[in-house]
Amino acid sequence: MNKKIGLREAISIGIGGMVGGGIFAVLGLAVSLAKGGTPVAFLFAGLIALLTAYSYAKLSKKFPSNGGTVKFVHQQFGNGVFAGGINNLLWISYIVMLALYATAFGSYGAELLAITGKKTFDAHLLQTGIIVMALLINYLSIKLVSGIESVSVIIKLLILTAFIGIGFYGFTVHPENLEQLAPKNWEDPLLMLSGGMVIFVAYEGFELIANSISDLKNPKKNTEKGYFGAVGFVIVLYILIAFVTVGALPFKEIASAKDYVLAKAAEPSLGNMGFTIITITALISTFSAINATILGSGRVNYDIAEDQELPQYFCHKLWGKPIGFLITAILSIILVNLFDLESISTAGSAGFLLIFCVVNYIGYKKHEELKSKKSIHLVASVLCLIAFFTLIIQQFSQNTIGVFVAIGIIIFCFALEFIYKKTATNTNV
Repeated sequence: MNKKIGLREAISIGIGGMVGGGIFAVLGLAVSLAKGGTPVAFLFAGLIALLTAYSYAKLSKKFPSNGGTVKFVHQQFGNGVFAGGINNLLWISYIVMLALYATAFGSYGAELLAITGKKTFDAHLLQTGIIVMALLINYLSIKLVSGIESVSVIIKLLILTAFIGIGFYGFTVHPENLEQLAPKNWEDPLLMLSGGMVIFVAYEGFELIANSISDLKNPKKNTEKGYFGAVGFVIVLYILIAFVTVGALPFKEIASAKDYVLAKAAEPSLGNMGFTIITITALISTFSAINATILGSGRVNYDIAEDQELPQYFCHKLWGKPIGFLITAILSIILVNLFDLESISTAGSAGFLLIFCVVNYIGYKKHEELKSKKSIHLVASVLCLIAFFTLIIQQFSQNTIGVFVAIGIIIFCFALEFIYKKTATNTNV
């Protein structure tokens, strides 16, 4: 942990954080919302991520800390209820992401392994089992978590790149579905924007770079390169994956295989072998993402408690690791078994859009200290806020449960902080 990391490692952390379980979980959902405009939906979401990366890069360079987002919020808002509520929301959003990755693992795994013969039940078994396994690995060896992530990044990028290449070659053999990408098959702009926001969770992982800036070699030179390199690469990757998927399968087949559509999209060119290869890649990728998210969320939870925004109980350790690891896993298991993919994705995207809105606002307020362009921070903050309300309004008509879950989580985070602060104050008096 004392070794300095280079630019390549920083970019890898960002790419690994984004290209985890997100693309495997939400691609089918994106197509169901944006249809032929799915590549544009990913571009919408990517542009907001890129603008937000500017704020993160400037803040990370000025305030390098393993606390990342938590520390940025404290720099602007101190240690009050608002700061605590936002940081609680970050922790809970990690839990939502963990549930999202586990959902993807279960959906892909149930297509490959028949445990009881009932796919829905098998998916829930796999979702729960993989979180428990990842929790045990985190308690046994942090080094193993890092090793799994490092190997996983290479495997999934190689296979996804091959998927794109083979997909484009497949268009020469099966061009019949390319027409689906024509503008006439795009949904209206509002729905495409909403689709992009529902799948925004596929981009949120770039903020993990903030946790490693204090260990980055030559941070003045490499910080911006790390953020923009990671986000820019992933935007191109996601657009190409979306292009290949929509061009490979009829919309009806995409809808029927929504939860494991990336594997299904490999079938036209590679048959069952392609389906199996992508499914295994999805399992490896989501497993590594679950490992890394338990680690990250447990540390965030510990940092928040250290800053006295959660009860000191969360600073306790179990087997030498933060108790937050266990609490995060338990809450994720509950979430993944109670709600569907779209509700989980909506809640995760809403949480991170609100958090990123606040981080961009912090950049705007501190632009002189950061020596940055305040207009970029302001535009990014406003776009995040518009995207948040677009997501909530559009999803309310077709995914009311998801909206209630998202709003409920936000209210809960601030209410929890308010009650804790009031209780702590009364105790001190």
